[in-house]
Amino acid sequence: MPLQKQETGAFQPSPAFDDQMMKVSDIHTIQLVTLRASPDLSLSAAHAVNWACTGSTRPPRSYDAAVRAVTASRHPGVTARSLTVERLRNTNAISNNRHGGPGGGTSPGDTIYFDPKVYRIILIDQRAGADSRTAELKENTTWDLVADIERVREKLGIEKWLVFGGSWGSTLSLAYSQTHPDRCVALVLRGIFLLRRSELEWFYQDGASHIWPDAWEPYLNQIPEAERGDLISAYYKQLTQPDEKKSLEAAKAWATWEESTSKLYQDPAMVALADNDAKWARIECHYFVNGGFFPEGHLISEPQLAKIRHLPCVVVQGRYDCVCPARSAWDLKKAWGEGLRLEIVDDAGHSAHEPGITRLLVEATNEMAKKLDW
Repeated sequence: MPLQKQETGAFQPSPAFDDQMMKVSDIHTIQLVTLRASPDLSLSAAHAVNWACTGSTRPPRSYDAAVRAVTASRHPGVTARSLTVERLRNTNAISNNRHGGPGGGTSPGDTIYFDPKVYRIILIDQRAGADSRTAELKENTTWDLVADIERVREKLGIEKWLVFGGSWGSTLSLAYSQTHPDRCVALVLRGIFLLRRSELEWFYQDGASHIWPDAWEPYLNQIPEAERGDLISAYYKQLTQPDEKKSLEAAKAWATWEESTSKLYQDPAMVALADNDAKWARIECHYFVNGGFFPEGHLISEPQLAKIRHLPCVVVQGRYDCVCPARSAWDLKKAWGEGLRLEIVDDAGHSAHEPGITRLLVEATNEMAKKLDW
């Protein structure tokens, strides 16, 4: 039986102060959302894609419209305060706030971890995510995204900020902070993903399949038997083919596998909402077949960690996270040292919206707000 409802201390989704599109290259435009609060700053390093209340046939036109959709929804037994992005979907795009991508953007649910009386929250969508319909793979690498984050900081005139991200967001947070350590005051991370080959093979080739065999079978069956030696490459082939129907079928199978394994207690309603737009899965595979566009073990190497070891860092990790297993968080902790505090949640999987994880993320941002010299 699922655990009883727990208090998390989460805040209500914050209304946008500014919602704009920012051109970052000749072929890419990203969405940038600034949320009302005091001058203290935080950056959410990529989580989800767009937003729309369950059952909607089209996405809200603005971030504030999405917030209103959240707070106005009336699902049995769910209050506006607890109705986070897990009940938000865009019927035209893959939405995966629990995994972050690559290929994702932001949502109102990404603000619930920050006290709006303390933080000014900056949400940034990555290239080809959010409002983009092209899933353009050119000029779309980790280092392009790092450069985009820095462009946003410069555009907004922010000297330093707290970097926050989970899953792929933790990857991007580490990459950004290691590139621009002088612009960061601290990191709050969740569900560590170092994008090592062993992590990819655990979830997409052989590992999590032993824990979720029933969810694994449809994912595996999408690929011809002769091509199953490298499932990520096989999926990438299907997701990038010109036949839209076949690429959508592959995207559906990919997304359903990820949705099925995200939480400690599988949510059938959430699994059923796995979208069938190939955009997000296509981008994710693009990053995976290219090894994240950095050498194996790059983010956890001593030369890289030496750049950020002086920064306060809290990592919240689900004990039973099948998407980004706790081994990665443990390896990061051992390599980082005492400056990183690792909080393992014994009754959680991967999702940022599992109560124990939400509670510790909120506690971490509250702690940073009190002790940091902004």
